[in-house]
Amino acid sequence: MPERRVALHDEFLTQSVREMFQYDERIRPLDLEVRFDGGVAHMTGAVDQSADLLLARSLIGRLAGVFAVWDQVTVGGRPPVVLDVGCGEQKQYPSNVGVDIRAANGVSVVADAAGGLPFADSCVDRVFLVHVLEHLMDFLPLMDDVHRVLRPEGFAHLMSPWWRHVNAVADPTHLRLIDVQTIKGICHGGSDLRWYPSHAGCDGASVFADLQPVGGHVEEPCDMHLARFFD
Repeated sequence: MPERRVALHDEFLTQSVREMFQYDERIRPLDLEVRFDGGVAHMTGAVDQSADLLLARSLIGRLAGVFAVWDQVTVGGRPPVVLDVGCGEQKQYPSNVGVDIRAANGVSVVADAAGGLPFADSCVDRVFLVHVLEHLMDFLPLMDDVHRVLRPEGFAHLMSPWWRHVNAVADPTHLRLIDVQTIKGICHGGSDLRWYPSHAGCDGASVFADLQPVGGHVEEPCDMHLARFFD
């Protein structure tokens, strides 16, 4: 969409969410604020328990035109621990722990993510994989490792060029083409480690997905839920 229309659309979504928090009794007491940038919801604030945050995320994600829901919300007094894998010098949030194969400003841990993440099991709340998967011939081992390091109520945030957009093929270092249907394959691929798609979509240039690791309180998605996003 033209830049002006994107800005107006973000303004509309921001207003819609404000009204949601004003009139929906389930989330009105929550100390949360949401702004939109290119259809991505950025949520900040604090909640007492993770169920409150999950409800807010779910309701926001139901709005037409929302491509992802990212947050920096403190839960029970603890701020989230967030990995930004393959960040280079452009972390999604300044407080993220930057992970990249090369040292750069903002990179805290130098590691080749394709060979595994040097972190303990269930130690982080969010993992960003922004413009990462398309650079790997086989990204499923990385997704399994992200599953490993995420806490049970964590999220993996994926963003990659859509296969039909010129950005997908203009970069010669891109080894894979990504579609929303690719996200379905990740959720139900060859691994025993499954993913629940909290959200998935495409804005005509990029593919987005917010994925939760299946296990514990997160069950495998039913066909009705998958039909929201996938063919």
